[in-house]
Amino acid sequence: MNLHEYQAKSLLAEYNLPLLPSQYVTSPDAAKEEAQRLGGDCWVAKVQTYCGGRGKAGGVKVLNNPEDVRQFAQHWLGKRLVSAQTDAVGLPVHTLLIEKCALIERELYLGAVIDRTSHSIVFMASNEGGVDIETVAAQSPEKIIHVALDPFLGVLPYQGRQIASYLGFKGEQAQQMTNIVVQLANLFIAKDLSLLEINPLALTAEGQLICLDAKMNIDDNALYRQPELRAMYDKTQVDERESIAEENHLSYVPLDGNIGCIVNGAGLAMGTMDIIQSYGGMPANFLDVGGTATEERVSQAFKLILSDDQVKTVLVNIFGGIVRCDLIAMGIINAIKDIGLTIPVVVRLEGNHAKEAQDMLAASGYNITTADDLGRAARMAVEKSQTHEER
Repeated sequence: MNLHEYQAKSLLAEYNLPLLPSQYVTSPDAAKEEAQRLGGDCWVAKVQTYCGGRGKAGGVKVLNNPEDVRQFAQHWLGKRLVSAQTDAVGLPVHTLLIEKCALIERELYLGAVIDRTSHSIVFMASNEGGVDIETVAAQSPEKIIHVALDPFLGVLPYQGRQIASYLGFKGEQAQQMTNIVVQLANLFIAKDLSLLEINPLALTAEGQLICLDAKMNIDDNALYRQPELRAMYDKTQVDERESIAEENHLSYVPLDGNIGCIVNGAGLAMGTMDIIQSYGGMPANFLDVGGTATEERVSQAFKLILSDDQVKTVLVNIFGGIVRCDLIAMGIINAIKDIGLTIPVVVRLEGNHAKEAQDMLAASGYNITTADDLGRAARMAVEKSQTHEER
């Protein structure tokens, strides 16, 4: 789960990390009022969306007049931001962050991720912070230092000093850097983060280190013990279908194909998508209804897939181990009945009560084709999608 920048900075504040005075707003008048309240003669206004590349897309701007801040807010609030990290539709802008300016001497990069290969949390730091850090990582990886933390011991002060030394800090600034690394590591562990980026971490003209921007991802599997973070989730920033899937305990990822897939088990779903492609087709989604799929869940999965008007055929691939295939068949029939489905459906059911399920589907009177073999089912789905596309 992602957080907006203003939400991430509220967590940084909890851990006494250095920040510039700022406030989030949701209206143009509030934006102007906050600029006046923060004081000074320079402010940075930032749109709040779940994507990077906001600055290059015009969503971050330095402004020198409270009225300009208001006009910036009026321009963006209610619009959609399209950046290099969004699709062509972009993400809606409902909130802005208004932040006081600072005179910056250097921009650095500091981040942390979970490295599953080394079973550790890895901190990364570079003197090449800013909007082009991705280019640095791709073209000059030697400019980024990596420091692995033992997840049981947490960060040790010498590791903070190691990063400070690499970045060229000495004396008081080295101590500042060490404290920042230690506190960020404590936050990372306590809040179950999977990604943390401070980009840029700025050195001001006064010699102070400031967290100018913050990006955080929380491990979805740990949200049950982070209820205060779960409450921060902004559903408007993700595909509506993904939100519906989450509410119905479905794992769903939209893709660009035209064959809708309903499968139980992530591995089986990946295999199903591969087989579709091997026959020249393109899956429209990854959708795992889970090992304990129910009639209701399958019905919801159908409705979710068919909300995509690019879908021309549906392939259902269920292995009935724990789940009963006849209950899945009933879910398929009810979903088709509720939706008024006109496109073909290919179903491969294997396992618990599979024969009863096939008989139910054959007797339903709907445009359903059953297959015992996954390869045959995938081939038929591809053929039917191509035929339906030509109509």
